[in-house]
Amino acid sequence: MRRLWICGLLLLWAFGAAAQTVYVPWNARRTPRCTTEQGRDLRPCRMRGDTLEREGMRFVRLPRLQIVLCIGQSNMAGRGPLDDAARDTLAGVWLFDAEGRFAPAVEPLNRYSTVRKELSMQQVGPAGSFAAAFAEATERPVGLVVNARGGTSIDEWIGPKGQLLDAALARAAAAREWGEVVGVLWHQGEADAAHPHRYEARLRLLVERLRAELEAPQLPFVFGQIARWNWTRRPEGTAPFNAMLRELHLPHTACVGSEGLEPMKDESDPHFSAASQRELGRRYAEALLRLQEINKPNR
Repeated sequence: MRRLWICGLLLLWAFGAAAQTVYVPWNARRTPRCTTEQGRDLRPCRMRGDTLEREGMRFVRLPRLQIVLCIGQSNMAGRGPLDDAARDTLAGVWLFDAEGRFAPAVEPLNRYSTVRKELSMQQVGPAGSFAAAFAEATERPVGLVVNARGGTSIDEWIGPKGQLLDAALARAAAAREWGEVVGVLWHQGEADAAHPHRYEARLRLLVERLRAELEAPQLPFVFGQIARWNWTRRPEGTAPFNAMLRELHLPHTACVGSEGLEPMKDESDPHFSAASQRELGRRYAEALLRLQEINKPNR
């Protein structure tokens, strides 16, 4: 079953790659209004099957997606170099784009973030390997909504202005037409590493607001430790901050460890290498799978 499902999704992508393809939600009854490459305006029309060809365009209905919101600062945005592996389209993974639709996912996955820095700064993060591992384990396609911004503190996400979280929630709400939000991945803390004692209360507020806005009181939330090497120039380094994260006990959450991960450049750099980003992503997948197992009814 797993092989048939993955092959089917790959064939859908390959079949549409040669034509102008627009993907539509799993329950779409009509095509969206759009413009062909020749500039012709196509009005919505009824979709009777999973594919529809019309005037040189192909509309493809996606399966219902497991949607995961990925937010945080630079390591979630991705700073690992775009290597050869980053050129591959991720099997069973779809990325929410600037048009409010899902398309086949390829790095950099933070490219459509509405709050990101320059596109050239967006590289390999943990979201891709997370989604690939999660899709394979669950045998269901994953839809990523990646909306990170490097260099941001948690106060910039939940403070008086709160514009970063507002932007992420707006995209997650729009993406729900395509499936169900099954989790949030949060990787942030480099900007707050000097103040671990203040972080817990702020993280609780972030989780509470996400769950309230997405109307999911038990929505799984997975957060990750920051780099363990001392890039901070403080004697204590990141150890107190990472210890605080590990000891946090919030309902329906999990902490992903950063042990064994390596820097992108050297130990003055808080960013993970591409290989370490992918390992971090796999750890996120394992953590979310465990939370889903725990949250199953009758357990």
